[in-house]
Amino acid sequence: MRNKSGKQSRAVAVVARLGQVHWFFGNVYEAMVDMPQLLVDARSDRAPKLLGAGSPLRYYLPVAPVTLAATAATLIDGWRSGGDRRVIITAAVSTVSATALTAYLVRTVNLALLRSNEPLSATEVRRLVQTWHRGNLVRLLALAVAMWALRQGVRTADSETDGSQ
Repeated sequence: MRNKSGKQSRAVAVVARLGQVHWFFGNVYEAMVDMPQLLVDARSDRAPKLLGAGSPLRYYLPVAPVTLAATAATLIDGWRSGGDRRVIITAAVSTVSATALTAYLVRTVNLALLRSNEPLSATEVRRLVQTWHRGNLVRLLALAVAMWALRQGVRTADSETDGSQ
């Protein structure tokens, strides 16, 4: 039974890592193509819908709950199996920080660009785009730390589990 549980824990950890990699590189891609500016430029050609065509939320919303649940399960398993608690706390805090930054950017930038049909001034566009890029940079840093810490925490828990079997 212990072996089956270990395999399940490892599978959940793989899902957590893949989800975080998807999240990280998705946001790197969005920064490279200047997603907020693309949304501004496409406003006149698209219906004002939060989940309409071109909305980045369409790509993250299906994966986010799975990523967050798998990450939480992996961190809890690492904590219970005696993993390095400092690393586990670092992974948890970084993941929560990235999630909070995502919520902030969706609320302050994405909603303004995706829901409204009202024209935006050049100043408002510049402010929204700058807010998104600055927040995204901090989010990418938080995600990088979370990915590293999750890997370290899982590695520690795996090596202790392997040694006890």
